[in-house]
Amino acid sequence: EFFAQTQQLIWGGRHQALRVRRTEDAIQVLCEMEQISADAARDLIDAYWFLRRVEHRIQMINDTQAHSVPDDDEGVNRLAAFLGYDDAAQFELDLTSHLRRVADHSDGLFEDAPDLGAPTPQGGNLSFTSADDDPGTLETLEKMGFKQARTVSQAIRAWHHGRLRATRSTRARQLLTELTPTLLTALGQTANPDQAFTRFDAFLGNLPAGVQLFSLFQAAPKLLDLIAEIVGSAPRIADYLSRHAELLDAVLAPGFYDEVPPKDVLRETLAERLTLADDLQDRLEIARNWGADVKFQVSAQQLLGVRGFTEAACALTDIGDVLIEAMLGAVSGEFALRHGHFESGGLAVLGLGKLGGRLLTRGSDLDLVFVYQAPGPNAMSDGERPLSPPVYYARLCQRLITALTVQTGAGLLYEVDMRLRPMGSDGPLASEISAFERYYRDDAWTWEAMALTRARPITGPADLVTRIESAIETKLRQPRDPAVLATEVRDMRTRMAKEHGTSDPFAIKHVRGGLVDIEFIVQYLQLRDAETHPDVLVTNTLDALAALTQAGSLDQGRADDLMSAATLYYNAQAMRRLSLSGDFEEDTAPEGLRRALCRATGMSDFSALRRQLLDTQERVHTHFVDVIEGAARNVSQQEQTTRRS
Repeated sequence: EFFAQTQQLIWGGRHQALRVRRTEDAIQVLCEMEQISADAARDLIDAYWFLRRVEHRIQMINDTQAHSVPDDDEGVNRLAAFLGYDDAAQFELDLTSHLRRVADHSDGLFEDAPDLGAPTPQGGNLSFTSADDDPGTLETLEKMGFKQARTVSQAIRAWHHGRLRATRSTRARQLLTELTPTLLTALGQTANPDQAFTRFDAFLGNLPAGVQLFSLFQAAPKLLDLIAEIVGSAPRIADYLSRHAELLDAVLAPGFYDEVPPKDVLRETLAERLTLADDLQDRLEIARNWGADVKFQVSAQQLLGVRGFTEAACALTDIGDVLIEAMLGAVSGEFALRHGHFESGGLAVLGLGKLGGRLLTRGSDLDLVFVYQAPGPNAMSDGERPLSPPVYYARLCQRLITALTVQTGAGLLYEVDMRLRPMGSDGPLASEISAFERYYRDDAWTWEAMALTRARPITGPADLVTRIESAIETKLRQPRDPAVLATEVRDMRTRMAKEHGTSDPFAIKHVRGGLVDIEFIVQYLQLRDAETHPDVLVTNTLDALAALTQAGSLDQGRADDLMSAATLYYNAQAMRRLSLSGDFEEDTAPEGLRRALCRATGMSDFSALRRQLLDTQERVHTHFVDVIEGAARNVSQQEQTTRRS
């Protein structure tokens, strides 16, 4: 019973099938979930019913609530006979056999549990029960790597005095007392133990309760190593986890460190979860919990170096696509209950920016554009409150934006940015397809064409998506004067530098020679050459560099250098955004974050990373000058020649 109930407590929060009362049913579900083997399930169920039968016979003999086999030979013989055995020896053999198998499986379940009463690896004692610091404890803490041993001791004594919400119950303090040596050992092995401890103390202070989490640590001590890495390297995730500690359940799931499955499997998994929803609010909560699980999985893998940037970005983009599809389906169904449908047409969602380029990182906004198709301008939806197409789709899109951005108990899914839609902030929330086609054919600026190089349909009716893709390709493949185009791109980069310019090499996006320069080079070449080489129109920057090389738009050496630079930048940027919600301050960056940045970029130390960034930015800026400013100078020379003439 304890075996089953322990697993129900750990997994029942996210697996409804485990919320069953019968022990046998719980064990069967655990087997179906592959938490235990089929042999273990069979042994436990056989033992359960054997022991139940023995218990019932014991109670029937004296009509009492007894639970023990008699301790005399006569009593054992009588019980064995009552159970149908010819002799007591066979009964004793069967009984001990069942008991041993149950014990083996129970021991295996907790084989990773630490010896909580054991001394620390450094030796010495740890005592936090007295009013004052224990000298021996301070000495042990220093041996474990803590330079501020007194500060650590005072904080832990505050835990044990119940001064945090998470440690107010007696059981929470008991568990924490047992976990403290293992916890301190894990924190002591981080790059900066004192800083890691301070962040763990803050993490603990934000928890609403502690028993469940401390029990989880006790059952799976490897979680402590992950927590230590997170608080040492990624304060952003640590802060989020302190408010959503239930995410740590996911670490115990089979395959947590495996690759995130492909989009169709993700779609099926979320759809299965959503079948449990009764209304739109349920769907929003389920989607957020599912999204938090899989995004945390990717983040943890990336933080620990299991996944590189490219794999993580593709996984996060697939997750974003699936959530957009699911939320559109949820709000469309709810919206149609009142306002109905149109007999034809529909809504398509385009992703631009990082979403369109399959370059999402943790915390990335979603750059979205909405395009709809309706039977005609005078058509009305067929619901009890009919709406015209512009009003219908504007309201539906607003509902979708709210579904993606609203804060619930599980947090929000994404921030949404609509500034890249036709006519920007002055344009309608959703564009009718013919207006979309006309705008990009006749009115769009060069910067809007550059943004379109990363436009990618996420979802929508097939015929509408085909028209959108055709309109985008038509715009991108317009013939352009290379020199005029280069001048416009150069001028945009100059204006951007005036607004966001910086000399900080860790400001990877806007620093001269940074990501913007690479992306502008790629987009310039795509717009310049797409008329004759449509294969260069791929939305991912790294893939686009390869396509441009294949088309002869870039020489191999320059392309290799830009691809290497982009990979360095994306890896560093992804780790920074994974770890911090604000700007990166080089002088105050946690040592753990510095180490994580070096690991993500393949650098030996932080100084080497800084030198590599500076060298790379200088080379990229040279490429920008050669490719774009060189072409733009031709315009000035031509204008001067024209004036002289």
